[in-house]
Amino acid sequence: MITDPSLDATPLLARLDAAQRARVAGTGREVRLEPGRRLFDEGRPAVGCWIVCDGSVALDVQVPGRGTVVVQTLGAGDVVGWSWLVPPHRWQLGAVVTADTRAWEFDTERLRELADRDPALGYALALGVAETVLHRLYATRARLLDLYRSDRE
Repeated sequence: MITDPSLDATPLLARLDAAQRARVAGTGREVRLEPGRRLFDEGRPAVGCWIVCDGSVALDVQVPGRGTVVVQTLGAGDVVGWSWLVPPHRWQLGAVVTADTRAWEFDTERLRELADRDPALGYALALGVAETVLHRLYATRARLLDLYRSDRE
């Protein structure tokens, strides 16, 4: 059961009322993750979702001719893994732990069951996932603008 009130403000949990948050918390457990541990690989079935309490996780992608390329590093308060909610439930990126990390790990099969039984909870989770994806797109846009700006100077 989640007992860290700072996690309530994360996009995944912020829209849930107390009863919904308690049901979601019942699917989670605190975990410690060591550097170098791969949480998931691009293209594999999407199982799991984490909220980082402290530490860091790098999102990566396989680029032909270049190998594995880190596209973003996530830290405290960030949600790692959203593909579990969106069919066909396959990871769009890979993820590797880059520093000693404490996180809450959620059982995404149980989360989908909760969402199916309680459409209001499912809608709130979907909005939280959408907000997470939107933040990632904004961050990617900012990095691309910086990249192209520095090429012209």
